[in-house]
Amino acid sequence: MERFPLKPVLLAVGLLASAPFAQAASTLVYCSEASPAGFDPSQFTSGTDFDASAETVFNRLTQFKRGGTEVEAGLAKSWEVSDDGLTYTFHLRPGVKFHTTDYFKPTRDFNADDVLFTFERLLDPEHPFRKAYPSESPYFTDMGLNESIKSISKTDEHTVVFALNKVDAAFVQNLAMSFASVQSAEYAAQLLKEGKAGDINQKPIGTGPFVFKRYQKDSQIRYDANRAYWKPEDVKLDHLIFSINTDAAVRLQKLKAGECQVSGYPRPADIDLMKQDPNLKVMSQPGFNLGYLAYNTTHAPLDQLKVRQALDMAIDKPAIIKAVYQGAGQLAQNALPPGQWSYDAKIKDAPYDPAKARALLKEAGIKEGTTINLWAMTVQRASNPNARLSAQMIQSDWGKIGIKANIVSYEWGEYMKRARAGEHDVMIYGWTGDNGDPDNWLGVLYSCAAVKGSNFAKWCDPAYDKLVQQAKLSSDRDERVRLYQQAQVILKQQVPITPIANSTVFQPMRKEVQDFKISPFGLTPFYGVSLAK
Repeated sequence: MERFPLKPVLLAVGLLASAPFAQAASTLVYCSEASPAGFDPSQFTSGTDFDASAETVFNRLTQFKRGGTEVEAGLAKSWEVSDDGLTYTFHLRPGVKFHTTDYFKPTRDFNADDVLFTFERLLDPEHPFRKAYPSESPYFTDMGLNESIKSISKTDEHTVVFALNKVDAAFVQNLAMSFASVQSAEYAAQLLKEGKAGDINQKPIGTGPFVFKRYQKDSQIRYDANRAYWKPEDVKLDHLIFSINTDAAVRLQKLKAGECQVSGYPRPADIDLMKQDPNLKVMSQPGFNLGYLAYNTTHAPLDQLKVRQALDMAIDKPAIIKAVYQGAGQLAQNALPPGQWSYDAKIKDAPYDPAKARALLKEAGIKEGTTINLWAMTVQRASNPNARLSAQMIQSDWGKIGIKANIVSYEWGEYMKRARAGEHDVMIYGWTGDNGDPDNWLGVLYSCAAVKGSNFAKWCDPAYDKLVQQAKLSSDRDERVRLYQQAQVILKQQVPITPIANSTVFQPMRKEVQDFKISPFGLTPFYGVSLAK
């Protein structure tokens, strides 16, 4: 076995300029961009949802070091992997407390039963809790963990064993991701007894650095510090408040006024203005992200390759990058960002060619004036700061080749729900890597296993899928690179998506914010963050 040791109050709606929440030195207000769809991390794939739950309330067996992609111990203090790569033994951290709230008071510490409940619920459609509260876990299934995990067992209160059906080269990294947040089995049993299983998504209980207090949709979320946290140096705030503001201009005003100390997803046009404010600082780093279009290949006429090729080559991508990203985005030609190992720099776009696009549509039998629904997000994302403007520019480009694009938008949670159901024709979306492994892109976004989850192209290509699955089974990095680069060629040829841009990530905040670290995974974590006195 290869051993891995441990490495070292209801507030009024809105924020009032005359009495900002920030008046309390230990209260940090984050101006967030949207309301979460819920607080059970296993159900979601969005940073908005993970910020409000996994990054505040919960922990995982393993975790990523702050600001990096390296895995370290979390609720598991150490682990071992068998020589054949099929058995993972996790040794759990003793003395970890679940949150005490007005709706749950734990009678015991975190133990192996909580890990078993968390993952057995995800694995077994007939699990009693899942029967009481039917829910899907798109990330879990998109990554094929429902097939790769054979069983989970405990040898004692602080030892859990995962047996796999097949080797998964990124298994430890996968368990550090937000969807794998560990739930309380005792709390789940209480909810079942009370007939309130759905509260697991509305009133979360975890072991994380912040305790959930209240949520007011489209207004605010309030958390208090977890004073019993197992890693006390990560809790430096008394209170954390998410002030939800979908308008980037409003978030900027509140940041400048001191009504929030950190703000999410600024408009590129506002970056210089923020940098000129003596009370603000703007952190930045190259984004590990991709903004793209997904073509629903189950909808006619998008089921035809020639149609997808035509739509792809009719988009003036440099114009979108100039107008939407305003200097904070780079042209994307591949389905991976350049910073991801196995990225194939030889992959190139088809030339921008409206005339050839028209000819392809004619060959495909597409009539002039054919309507296609183009979905646009209503929230700013790291991968696309203005999806509406992007959609309008694509609408104009497609109009030049005889395609009428009807722009459709929904509130963020509804947008994601409907997209997973496959209601869209074409949708603007984006992705930020979650674990540093290529499978997080090529498997989660485009594999056959992910067509009911984050594969919004609903594209399933057996040749592509075989390569991606083979790559997951190998522990030889060079072999994985070879397989993934072959898969990238197929993906580019079949055009289930149009890559648009890789953006630079900017994180504005007040100067009193200390030790904030930008997550490479597009999350907004506040553990370890403090405010200068």
